[in-house]
Amino acid sequence: MAILDWKGKSAPDGTSLSHPAAYHMLDVAAVSQRLIAGFDLKSDLRDAVVLLIALHDLGKVSDSFQAMLAGGAMNGPRHWELSEVLLHLNNAVLARHLGGAASVRRELYAATAGHHGRPPTLGMSSVADLDILENPNPKLTIDMQKAMRNIGAGLADAAELVQAFCALWPNASLKGIDSAQAVQLSWWLPGLCAAADWVGSNTQWFPATAPSHSLPDYLTIARARAELAVSAAGLLGAKVKTDPLFDFALRPMQAACTEVPLPDGPMLAVIEDETGAGKTEAALLLAHRMALAGKGRGIYFALPTMATADAMFARAQDIVGKIFAGPKMTLAHGRAGLSMPYRALQNAGRGDDPSCTDWLASSRRRALLADVGIGTIDQALLAALPVKHHTLRHFGLSSKILIVDEVHDMGTPYVAIILRRLLAMHRAAGGSAILLTATLPLDLRRDLLGAYGGQSDDPAYPALTIAGGATVTQFAADPRPVKGPVKGPVKGPVAVLRLESVEGALDVITQSAAKGAACAWVRNSVDEAAQAVAALRARGISADLFHARFAFCDRKTVEARVMARVGRDGQNRAGYVLVATQVIQASLDLDFDVMISDLAPVAELIQRAGRLWRHMDVRPALHRPALHRPALHRPVPAPVLHVLSPDPDHVTTDRWIAELLKGGAWVYPVSDAWRTARVLFKAGEIDAPHGLRALIEAVHGPLAEDVPEALIAAETQAYGKSLAEATLAAQNAITLSAGYRFSRRPDNDATYPTRLGPESQTLVLARMGAGGLIPWATEGEAGDLWALSEVSAAKHKLQNLPLPNQSTPAIAAITKDWPDWQRESVLVCPVSEDGVICEGLRYDAEFGLMF
Repeated sequence: MAILDWKGKSAPDGTSLSHPAAYHMLDVAAVSQRLIAGFDLKSDLRDAVVLLIALHDLGKVSDSFQAMLAGGAMNGPRHWELSEVLLHLNNAVLARHLGGAASVRRELYAATAGHHGRPPTLGMSSVADLDILENPNPKLTIDMQKAMRNIGAGLADAAELVQAFCALWPNASLKGIDSAQAVQLSWWLPGLCAAADWVGSNTQWFPATAPSHSLPDYLTIARARAELAVSAAGLLGAKVKTDPLFDFALRPMQAACTEVPLPDGPMLAVIEDETGAGKTEAALLLAHRMALAGKGRGIYFALPTMATADAMFARAQDIVGKIFAGPKMTLAHGRAGLSMPYRALQNAGRGDDPSCTDWLASSRRRALLADVGIGTIDQALLAALPVKHHTLRHFGLSSKILIVDEVHDMGTPYVAIILRRLLAMHRAAGGSAILLTATLPLDLRRDLLGAYGGQSDDPAYPALTIAGGATVTQFAADPRPVKGPVKGPVKGPVAVLRLESVEGALDVITQSAAKGAACAWVRNSVDEAAQAVAALRARGISADLFHARFAFCDRKTVEARVMARVGRDGQNRAGYVLVATQVIQASLDLDFDVMISDLAPVAELIQRAGRLWRHMDVRPALHRPALHRPALHRPVPAPVLHVLSPDPDHVTTDRWIAELLKGGAWVYPVSDAWRTARVLFKAGEIDAPHGLRALIEAVHGPLAEDVPEALIAAETQAYGKSLAEATLAAQNAITLSAGYRFSRRPDNDATYPTRLGPESQTLVLARMGAGGLIPWATEGEAGDLWALSEVSAAKHKLQNLPLPNQSTPAIAAITKDWPDWQRESVLVCPVSEDGVICEGLRYDAEFGLMF
């Protein structure tokens, strides 16, 4: 066969024209050349990378692959594993052309071949042993013998193709690349190759072409097609603009971010400031400067939850268009497709406005390739875990300034270690990052800074810390104008008062709501939150309930109602009462006059208190009682966080907290809760920002007080659990020094999760309609209604319940066209008119899923 007779793809339906493998390989090379145009690579190394990517599908020049295209089964190694074999077999030619050490080429051969989401796993001989030109009788492993049989008649034509491709990139060179650099490159190269392959395989952009062009001529055609294809996919990149981002007077941390010196090379910044201090805007100001300095060509904003990502997406759209000209912007999480703001953005941008292409929106993995991504931290953490196509995520992030918000919410030992590994990987690829936090313990900050070679033990707070660079702890005065009869723009210290009983908490809310205060009670568990709402309603208080166990459609409805009442510009606040779980404490811009919280670790309470008297410019304090005070003034004289807690000075049992908080007592380590109670009630206030560090370190620092004897066993157990989590994280995270070829075989994110916790089960709720079961959700596009009807719960709470039989005709009619994975992972649950799903489980739109 001639080299253009080897097919790369099956003929499109209704045609007999097959695209030659050599043409497809040049398509992908041309796309890769366009994709890396903005990366800081020397021209000879860039050409070497493109040449290697051109050879990514060399294994298609094999008898076994051609037989598979003709309808046969693929026995033995897959074509991409054969690519690695053929690269080794042609090592003499590539060594003379590319140069570099054998170890360098070995890393990059495997990285190129492993573009289907996992590295080759064949038992390989050494480069010298395999090279046919240098050693006509190589010593082959059993795997290699199978590979040679699969290649068959392709051996000679593959060698001819390697020599022809080398001539197309005459200046390609790996000289000067050492083994350590090759290892770093081995993590990045497969992702670039996969992205280029996905674009280059699109038949709309690269139609099947008759084998009538010489390879140089076809490369010219492919480059022209690649320019259009990369643009259509949304991967051209956006120019950084130089205009100012904001027209308001900058707050202290924001001003510091416009002035702090930027070090050379990749950088990590940690922004620590109180909740409501404008950290998001500060990070965007700093990211803009970093982008202008060439430290990133885009941004990925990582949030702790899907809800907070949705909220950030809505906030960020306007400002993104001021940072970049016409950026492509994506929402990256499991339910992004249900976001109407995100849908409105797809193919809608004009001029400098953000937009998103269908190609980017079709996959969470592709979403990280956009100029700007906003999503969950999980989508980024997967780059540092051995899941399929984690290198594609890594490549997508490598050109971004990674902004991680609410880092304190990711401080569990497991997540912290994965995050540090992600930062190290990001730095190795030349990426920069910004971490945002209100309550980061010093030891965790030190560890994260270490990923970029930095270290700081400065306890000053607030702080802007650059790893290996400047630390800013002295800030200018807040320039915000004073509105109303207040002495300053901030709320001042938040008093902390202990409540001894649930009845006492109910009394505070009843009395405060009667005065017209907007009230919140943050409970640690859903069940206790629901009980509190029932108790308030029994007193005649019309309280709302908000937690994570609502169907997606109902959760969005509740969230919108809450934001409309107690958001920054909320209306009809007077007497509004919300009982919620932790879902309201991060990234949701809520403002309450009165707050009660179940006892929780100090970082949680600081976050919750950040939603208390939050917008002082809109709703200033009441200076003194007045008959005709403005309606927007606070109906209570001062901010107070009431904490429902037992007395920390009287601990006689390890159930010290459970006797009062019931199920909510087991959400957090009891030792952290006890230390928080001890420190907070002694201090009597949360003095933000300057008193926050002392509170955090008193609970989590090395000098934290010893727990009472009754809690020692519980603390020891919690410590053991933390060590086990840390060990598992270290085992699960990729080992950068191993290189891609010798990393673990990728699996799914159930095997390598981004977080630890109780395993969840997805239920999809249904109701009876005229013709059978219909989705619980009633509003939205028809194709979304089942997804909008989903709710998740802990699997261990469901396992002993008589859940609906999935083989009943009514349920089988719904699931018959579902893919196998969906049928195996999702349970359809009809909800009767009285809310019952089964004995022990019910659902309604006001209370959510209740056990």
